[in-house]
Amino acid sequence: MGAPSAGPTGMAEKGSPLKDIFFDFDKSNIRDDAKPNLSEDVQWLKANSTAKIAIEGHCDERGTAEYNLGLGERRAKATMDYLVAAGIDAKRMKMISYGKERPFVLGHDESTWKWNRRAHFVVSER
Repeated sequence: MGAPSAGPTGMAEKGSPLKDIFFDFDKSNIRDDAKPNLSEDVQWLKANSTAKIAIEGHCDERGTAEYNLGLGERRAKATMDYLVAAGIDAKRMKMISYGKERPFVLGHDESTWKWNRRAHFVVSER
């Protein structure tokens, strides 16, 4: 299942220059299809060296709130670890998990859940 890089609308959410990445059900490992987006994100972060970001970990609606907060944190951490390994200073990033509390797409099946299992980037400074 390959999810488009920028969500169902084809646009980056809330005008962020960084592209979200998506995860498989109950997983926090970086999928191969997410790596091109992360490469573009790394290039943007390197070109905008004063930018600071928050990495938000999100989940679909399945599972308990507590479980999904932990899973969202693991997704944010995996994403941050990937960016650090690519040369982005960890001091420029913070992580937060929203678990299942902030769905990107509303619905109760895989066609919507796949959009909600994500790491989303918020640029806090430029």
